[in-house]
Amino acid sequence: MTRPTGRAMRLTIFIGESDLWHHKPVYAEIVHRAHAAGLAGASVFRGIEGFGASSLIHTQRLLSLSEDLPVAIVVVDDEKRVRDFLPQLDELVADGLVMLDDCEVIRYGGRERAE
Repeated sequence: MTRPTGRAMRLTIFIGESDLWHHKPVYAEIVHRAHAAGLAGASVFRGIEGFGASSLIHTQRLLSLSEDLPVAIVVVDDEKRVRDFLPQLDELVADGLVMLDDCEVIRYGGRERAE
């Protein structure tokens, strides 16, 4: 696993919570592949409301419960490592949005794993 500092790239993938890859959530497959690729980290965020290319609004409000809420997966690492990971998304993300942004890592730290 890398520890990015300074200039980095943020990969953000917007998909539906119910999107599947071989009976497994796509967001989980992306996180596991990012981990296997040694990327610095990946997080999944569940949206409470949103719409995309279909213009259909998905919401968690009680009167219009959705089974396909928006999900964002965010990965940050150096540019080369993120760009090298992009081909893996080609087979996983059929519907959705994939974005790249330049960013700056100010601090990257966490608890060390107990072995």
